[in-house]
Amino acid sequence: MRRVIVALALAGTLIQTVAAQDAKTVISNASRAMGIEGLNSIRFYGVAQNGNLGQNNNANQPWPMTAANDYVRAIDFTQPASRATWTTFAVPVTGGAAAQNQGQQNITPQNTAWAQQLEIWVTPWGFLKGAAANNGTARAQTADGKRYQVVTFNAPVKSPGGQPYRVEGYINAQNQVERVRTWLQDPIFGDMLVETDYSHYREGANGLKFPAQIVQKRGGWPTFSAYILGAHPNPANIQALLTPPPAGQRGAGGPPAGGGPQAAAGPTSEKLAEGVFRINGAYNALAIEFADHIVLFEPGPQNEARAQAIIAETKKVIPNKPIRYGVISHHHFDHTSGLPAVVAEGITIVTPEVNKAFLTNALSQPRTLAPDSLSKSGKKPVVEGFTGDKKVFQDATRTLELHVIKGLPHADGLVVGYLPKERILVYADMFNLPPADTPVPNPPVVGTQVFLENLERLNLSVDRIMSVHNLNPDRLTSIADIRASLGRK
Repeated sequence: MRRVIVALALAGTLIQTVAAQDAKTVISNASRAMGIEGLNSIRFYGVAQNGNLGQNNNANQPWPMTAANDYVRAIDFTQPASRATWTTFAVPVTGGAAAQNQGQQNITPQNTAWAQQLEIWVTPWGFLKGAAANNGTARAQTADGKRYQVVTFNAPVKSPGGQPYRVEGYINAQNQVERVRTWLQDPIFGDMLVETDYSHYREGANGLKFPAQIVQKRGGWPTFSAYILGAHPNPANIQALLTPPPAGQRGAGGPPAGGGPQAAAGPTSEKLAEGVFRINGAYNALAIEFADHIVLFEPGPQNEARAQAIIAETKKVIPNKPIRYGVISHHHFDHTSGLPAVVAEGITIVTPEVNKAFLTNALSQPRTLAPDSLSKSGKKPVVEGFTGDKKVFQDATRTLELHVIKGLPHADGLVVGYLPKERILVYADMFNLPPADTPVPNPPVVGTQVFLENLERLNLSVDRIMSVHNLNPDRLTSIADIRASLGRK
């Protein structure tokens, strides 16, 4: 028996050694085939597009993409550090001439968060270097009918949950890195898959192989795509390429990619009517008391901390009643990133049917990288989708109407809340009134026009209009204010 145990132990050790050798061989063969032996830095350029995660016009459609012309990126794998620059020509949503904007993404050795660092290590060259330095393992796998060697390694960066981030690359029969996958924590998607595909490889200087086409997906839709025209290994001016110019010059200014919103300060409240409170903050919420429960309009904006503060303030001003429903104005992530805290509280999310499947699926995903109140609660999201253009909450004490806005480019399924007895209306993301005595814009602001047209179509009698966004000046507005901003009486 002892001999059998020893033999099995030796066999296990041998299998592990062979597996390790196989991984090293796979990584070495790919590195040689792609010409990255001796590669310390790289510069590549082309034309690109950036996607706006969480800001699609419909919850079931791709993220909107913005052109990133003159795209140039440099990476120093030894630091590690990266800098990308581009130019965007965009027509404002209100119309008029296209505006030119300079964009940039700076990743320095001090940007240790995986949200920044992954952009270096999911590149084909960075992946192979990371796998070689971090004891990558290999396995054969068939995906989409194609055979790959899949190499996996753990990044040296650890997630807030304590485990290292995993990176896996799919290497094809030509020893080219065709796909790299990793996971990043996200308030809506939980453990969000970040998947980057590389195709149509070409050969640059000194045998360096580079992909002509790059497509990165997050949340299932592309958030970055590029056609790469050329690549140069070990540029002599790498440090200059990585150094941002002084403020005010081309490519200067702007935050590095991947930064999240800061936690909002705890809100205070303002009584608008009996049983109706504005919960104040950078994003406002409206708490509405019914006979045996509370409805919150915009319960989960910004982040988990902000949602928890809104819930706490609501319980303070309307004690001893459960918050049963949370109505979201629309699905955009700056208005919904606090929903994990809302679900953890046991609040039913109410939204038009167009948003139901997306929110249910996203909020049901694992949340192991950054455990939050939702994952700790063990609760599942309850999303109540309503069909048609109107939903009414009503009892003997109060009526709240939800109306779906028509004709707004910003988002499908955007709703306003209307209290007919109190003649109060709450809205988000349609207009910001200009300061007093400001000339009427030409052409008029699209959102303001759409808002007024919808109020007239619905024949709503409104005295006070509350914005979810905390505007300056921070006050409730009126129909007269809106008409004046459009040059109408």
